[in-house]
Amino acid sequence: MLFEPFTDVYPSFWGWLNQGPLTLTLFLHTVIVLPMFWLYFKEKKRLEQEK
Repeated sequence: MLFEPFTDVYPSFWGWLNQGPLTLTLFLHTVIVLPMFWLYFKEKKRLEQEK
């Protein structure tokens, strides 16, 4: 199950991310990997225009 009932002494964002095996992975892919793809294609397009 992706989300378990949250039982933590001090509920925090990082504790919530650590609930399931997929939660942290999905979060990191959304925050880090997707912008990297966007930057790659943006820079590639810019370099093509400079030729």
